Amino acid sequence: MAEAQPQGTGHTGTGHTGPQGTGKAAGGRSAQLAHTGLRHGWTTGACATAASTAAYTALLSGEFPDPVTITLPKRQTPSFALAVEELVVEGPTAEGLSVEEPTAEGLTPGRTVAMAGVVKDAGDDPDVTHGALVRATVRALPAGSGVVFKAGPGVGTVTRPGLPLDVGEPAVNPVPRQMMREHLAEVAARYGGGPGAAADVEVEISVDHGEEIARSTWNPRLGILGGLSILGTTGIVVPYSCSAWIDSIRRGVDVARAAGRRHVAGCTGSTSEKAAVALHHLPEDALLDMGDFAGAVLKYVRRHPVERLTICGGFAKLSKLAAGHLDLHSARSQVDKGFLAELARRGGADESLAQAVAEANTGLAALQLCAAADVPLGDLVAATARDESLAVLRGAPVAVDVICIDRAGMVVGRAEPRGPGDARPGGRPGGPVR
Repeated sequence: MAEAQPQGTGHTGTGHTGPQGTGKAAGGRSAQLAHTGLRHGWTTGACATAASTAAYTALLSGEFPDPVTITLPKRQTPSFALAVEELVVEGPTAEGLSVEEPTAEGLTPGRTVAMAGVVKDAGDDPDVTHGALVRATVRALPAGSGVVFKAGPGVGTVTRPGLPLDVGEPAVNPVPRQMMREHLAEVAARYGGGPGAAADVEVEISVDHGEEIARSTWNPRLGILGGLSILGTTGIVVPYSCSAWIDSIRRGVDVARAAGRRHVAGCTGSTSEKAAVALHHLPEDALLDMGDFAGAVLKYVRRHPVERLTICGGFAKLSKLAAGHLDLHSARSQVDKGFLAELARRGGADESLAQAVAEANTGLAALQLCAAADVPLGDLVAATARDESLAVLRGAPVAVDVICIDRAGMVVGRAEPRGPGDARPGGRPGGPVR
């Protein structure tokens, strides 16, 4: 059984006109998605949040909400149907207590376990986790324990540094963890805890056949072993049909130009979009959801110029652009740590540090190594990505600046605007800028 559609949203229609009766074109991220005609889906993090919320509600009340409604970071409120649910008692129970007839105070803490699961619907995105059953098993812990996350079957464990989680932690990323903590606190408050109540529970997240599915991902190479990662910063999977999304990028540029926008930003996702808005105060119709298609943005802006183009994205993705890749998807380009090592040398890294960068587990790990040694790897990546972008623009009258961010949205590298008439240094290591 798949999840219900989000309340108040839909997936049909072209979505490229403004409010009814205005006749104006709409721009920005939401208009791009609507223009593709593709149906969005839900991240594993949203599914885990829904499942854990339902399980904890049953743990305290004896009843599973079905469907269960959650609130995503951008305030959407999707409802998810439960595919599985189970309320069991582990070990001896108090005399007279039954699962079918819970006491008014709820079931015995620490002895009763609730499990709920939802099937991930990735919408029209070709996501390997589409159809996967995401389960959350919730057990009560002593007061003051807080929420403790555990990797169940099919969820990986971090075994190498360079990821946003410590070694040994279950591969449940920071935003899904925060979403679950907030929802579990709301459940605790609703069932007797009052305002400010804390949830003291162990949350075990599992994915049926997750270890097998993970073999089709980059997890094994990143040192995430045993299964999948629980991901998502918005809770929503944005579908990327290459042709549909590139068409939506072009429509976004057209809308921005028609509105008289002289400065637009191509962003790789919602976190980078927030960073670009915070730094440049751009209106919605000046924002392009570039996704992985940096080349599509640059080539269309080359033919349809704007005065200034800001490119904003995660450090690792933009390191691929700096290395000459125009498609930033992980299936079609990878972070080149040898390239990063050469940039680090350019920034003053000694050979020992350069070697450590070349052998780093991830781009983030390489960035952290250089930050500790005061080597501005983020700025070097941004500047090289800017120069690569100018090369693709082939002299079009567009000034380009680049912003690199980390997973939390903090700026870790910047390159100031530079146009086709500005002198620029030698581009990426290994050869001249194209």
